[in-house]
Amino acid sequence: MKVKLNYFLIFVALLMISCVAYSQGSEKSRILLDKVSKNLLNKENMNFEFVYKLDNSEEKITQEIEGNAQISGQKYKLNFMDIQQIYDGYKTYTIIPENEEINIETGDGNSDLMIKPTNLITFYTSGYKYEWDIEQIVKGKTIQYVKLMPIEENTDVKYLLIGVDIDNLNLYKIIEIGKNGTNTTLTIKSHMFNFSLPNNYFEFDPVLYKDYFINEDS
Repeated sequence: MKVKLNYFLIFVALLMISCVAYSQGSEKSRILLDKVSKNLLNKENMNFEFVYKLDNSEEKITQEIEGNAQISGQKYKLNFMDIQQIYDGYKTYTIIPENEEINIETGDGNSDLMIKPTNLITFYTSGYKYEWDIEQIVKGKTIQYVKLMPIEENTDVKYLLIGVDIDNLNLYKIIEIGKNGTNTTLTIKSHMFNFSLPNNYFEFDPVLYKDYFINEDS
């Protein structure tokens, strides 16, 4: 009986150590992401050049698309997949040149576009558990990854990996591992902060799209 008790005590001790280590990893992961968020939210404006990659080895699908986004507060302009999206703080304008079509939504929109620039900064704040993950050296930069696991089971996402440039607390990469075998990666190629923008930069100018069909929600 003593032997069994000793094994039981060892098991409990190891379990407690594991829980403490997980708790510490979770806490420092959230602290790091909060620092990144605070750093980016303190910028007057931002410009990101990025590469978006979708990969599904089972379906033999690989797609890589470049894009860019400019953000100032809640306003943004996104160029991605031959579509431009503008949010002026009141309405979202999705401009599709190929179809000569513009969709206008009140509010920040429920567009099917996979990326909403302002969400990149704060999306992690709810719905996830955190783990401290691997560290990599990329082109001389120290990239620390944090693993985000959805709390809800009814989701298509297994987990996310957020890569942070430790030296300047900027986002470097977001990797989404899907349950259906589809993995997507958003890599920030370059960024620029606090630069000069025209006052009307995030305003939609209908004069530029006279021949476009405009679909606006009521």
